[in-house]
Amino acid sequence: MCRRLLCYGDSNTYGYDPRSYLGGRYPESVRWTTLLRGYGWDVINRGENGRSIPCGDGEIKAAVQSLCREKADILTVMLGSNDLLQPSCPSARECADRMERLLTALLHADGWEKSREILLIAPPPMALGDWVQDEKTIAASRRLAECYEDTARLLNIGFADAGSWGIDLAYDGVHFSEMGHLAFAEGIHQALSALFSKGCSDGGLG
Repeated sequence: MCRRLLCYGDSNTYGYDPRSYLGGRYPESVRWTTLLRGYGWDVINRGENGRSIPCGDGEIKAAVQSLCREKADILTVMLGSNDLLQPSCPSARECADRMERLLTALLHADGWEKSREILLIAPPPMALGDWVQDEKTIAASRRLAECYEDTARLLNIGFADAGSWGIDLAYDGVHFSEMGHLAFAEGIHQALSALFSKGCSDGGLG
């Protein structure tokens, strides 16, 4: 059965522990990527602290080449929070436009396996905390799901709104708590199972 999963994201995919000031991670047993293995998924974690949506030509080319090299049945992409935290303060729509450009380049890349499914995940909305003091940033993070859903529909790929999974955030208002990782693992498992079933019934993912 094809259940190899490539997770491309930022610190919340990496498993960053907000109690650490030097980029430390939660123990493997806490991270949602590890918890997913308990559901039977073979997970490749490609999360990176501080990652934003690649948006320059060079950044997009490097990201696409990297993703094409990985062997997986489903790609999950969860980015956007770091973009919204940038001093330039992009809107949710601008983040979605960046995401659309990245995923369009990926889908049209020579090395991309057309049978792979993509699940675009809107990160849970941010909350007031040590890293988030601006209500406008929080409002933009809440709107990101709507904009990403439009992008997913346009590109005919899967979509999931992690904001509906009851993710508990740490004191900084951005990163998942330990309970947040557990809730995320449960939520994404359900979303992936639905995408996986659809792909197999359509003749894909094989």
